[in-house]
Amino acid sequence: MGIRICSLSSGSSGNCIFVGNESSGLLVDCGISGKETLKNLHSIGVCSNTIKAIVVTHEHSDHIRGVGIISRKLRIPIYANTNTWNVMGALIGTVKPENIKTFKVGEEFEIEGIGVKSYSIPHDAADPVGFSFYEGNNKVSIATDLGYFSDTVKESISGSDMVLLESNHDIEMLMTGRYPFFLKRRILSEQGHLSNEAAGNAIYELLQTGVREVLLGHLSQENNFPELAYETVKGILKQNKVNVDTDIKLDLAPRKGISRFYYID
Repeated sequence: MGIRICSLSSGSSGNCIFVGNESSGLLVDCGISGKETLKNLHSIGVCSNTIKAIVVTHEHSDHIRGVGIISRKLRIPIYANTNTWNVMGALIGTVKPENIKTFKVGEEFEIEGIGVKSYSIPHDAADPVGFSFYEGNNKVSIATDLGYFSDTVKESISGSDMVLLESNHDIEMLMTGRYPFFLKRRILSEQGHLSNEAAGNAIYELLQTGVREVLLGHLSQENNFPELAYETVKGILKQNKVNVDTDIKLDLAPRKGISRFYYID
């Protein structure tokens, strides 16, 4: 059957990713409004009644803003680990007890035929995770909000057919920009976000594990440009004798709005 994936929004103003198979799907985070989420699903031809769950990476507002609303509207469960629920629960409004689902980091579970496995990521949240999704022999992974490309992240997403990887900021733009020093320090820390350069180096490492398609996501509005992220990553790959388009497919997830619809089979 394969896996379908589409970014409904990816950036500091809100993150929401659709992952599904032929009959159903789920949302990874919902950091945009409920109205925008439903509108974007409709735009890609996905009926809201086929959305069976929301899985949450961490409790920052750009990842959970619409989680409670969508859970109540669609009457679907929210999956998060216990530490994330302990912080998130008070931020998303009332959720029916039967829709509060927990998992242990590293545990595998299934939602409507889609295998789900979480892994720890280095970020300044209670217990942040990334996810890999499985359907038959297909694997798709989502890895954003990374302070650095850790061994755990690399091992967890290695061999994926497709990876949505953070390419958050250009270091020079960040350092010369208007952000206060404490925020710059946070973003550059090992609990912050992945730079374009770091993303390029990570993709080169992933290429050695069989990854052949990457979607750059979670680009900063203030400290990045889509063209800059793309060209920086492409340049690093070129330095390593990797040809974009022939050796690996590279694309961008819009900060606001919908990406292409990707079919992995």
